[in-house]
Amino acid sequence: MLTWALILLAGVVAVPLVVEATRKPMNKKARLDAPGSFVTLSQGVTHYQWHAPETGVENRPVIVCIHGLTTPSFVWGSIAKGLAALGFRVLTYDLYGRGYSDRPRGVQDRGFFLRQLNDLLESQKVDDDIIVIGYSMGGAIAAAFAARQPQGIRQVVLLAPAGMQSVAAGTLRYVAGTPIIGLWLMLFRYPEILRKGLREEEHLPSSVPDITRLQNAELDYRGFVPAVHASLLDLLNDSFQPEHETLRQEQVPVLAIWGAADDVIPLSAKETLAGWNKDVQHHVIDGAGHGLPYTHTPQVLARIEAFLQPGD
Repeated sequence: MLTWALILLAGVVAVPLVVEATRKPMNKKARLDAPGSFVTLSQGVTHYQWHAPETGVENRPVIVCIHGLTTPSFVWGSIAKGLAALGFRVLTYDLYGRGYSDRPRGVQDRGFFLRQLNDLLESQKVDDDIIVIGYSMGGAIAAAFAARQPQGIRQVVLLAPAGMQSVAAGTLRYVAGTPIIGLWLMLFRYPEILRKGLREEEHLPSSVPDITRLQNAELDYRGFVPAVHASLLDLLNDSFQPEHETLRQEQVPVLAIWGAADDVIPLSAKETLAGWNKDVQHHVIDGAGHGLPYTHTPQVLARIEAFLQPGD
């Protein structure tokens, strides 16, 4: 009886591991229809895309857009188009573990994401006069990037940024503090948690066509869920107070845009950030949830445009 119980237990434990192993790999075949370009960097292949105006790019800063925890660079579709229409060259890319980029295993902390970004910028010969825009987890990465080299940063824009407090709750809070068991729980529970959240957002307007389908499709690929777990365990389990204090000391202009109805990054984070950097400009969009880059694109673009003051 004990033997059969152990066999049954082993089978249950193995299920999420087997499911993960049978997911599709992110390889050349999966990338056949991808927009943009690819470059092999020190940690793997990175998918990126330039969005540029037809004319007027001379002497204009480059805008680098960094997406969040689960939604790859397609989240920037309309935002990037709008920024390009203002005359900027805009660079979007997929963080490792998401979109069309590789899925390297291991820790996903500041160093991991900054190495990818610095490698990419070096490959594209971009080294200064940068405007960096970060959304959600990308907001934490943007703050870390700007704080490391403030002399090369013109402005920082943060959309519903992480880094002020943990984004994990319930099962994910336990997962965020547990390496091995947490990964198993992620593989077992997270796909349905994400799908449920996406179903609840299907009715929302979106400037990115089929965004819910695209977000769901991330779960089809091997390495996505472990990447989310690795980010929760490291990058999103930390405070970015030192980086924001550095941005204030170095007088880097920062705009933070918040969703009044955001249940992922609540407005209490706004007050925390204001305490760390009193010079941040804040703007709250009424009725916006965490998906504000694609649900409230015109409002976001209008506020960014006013902050960047193009043509000055």
